[in-house]
Amino acid sequence: DLIRANLSGAHLGGAHLSGADLSGANLSGADLSGANLSGADLISANLIRADLIRANLIRADLRGANLFEADLSGAKLIEADLSKANLSGANLSEAKLSGANLSKANLSKANLSKANLSKANLRGANLVEADLRGANLVEADLRGANLNGADLDGADLKDTILDPARLSAP
Repeated sequence: DLIRANLSGAHLGGAHLSGADLSGANLSGADLSGANLSGADLISANLIRADLIRANLIRADLRGANLFEADLSGAKLIEADLSKANLSGANLSEAKLSGANLSKANLSKANLSKANLSKANLRGANLVEADLRGANLVEADLRGANLNGADLDGADLKDTILDPARLSAP
């Protein structure tokens, strides 16, 4: 139980925190690379500029979390709840987000290149100027999403729900 704990800048790379309650915790700038946070409660956690490279966040609850400029490259976020999370400027390249809930999340200027977003819920998400090159968006729900200026070059949009998404060229 680490509710509202101040772990700013902590070195927790490879830590086993599966199922931990870190809601409201301050993990800004923390090293959580390769950490196991599967099923962890990170509601409203501060993860600004945190290192979550290749972290296991399968089914983690990150509702309303602040992941501004966090590095989640190669992270496993399968079926994670990131609704209303701030992922602006975050690096999610090659992240596994299949079945994740990203409804109303802020992903403006996020790097989602080669990310797997199959069957993800992106309803009402802000993807302005996001990098989605080579991303897998098969069966993703993008209703009401803002994709103005997003780069979708090489993205797989098979059976993706786009109506009524907002699109304009970068």
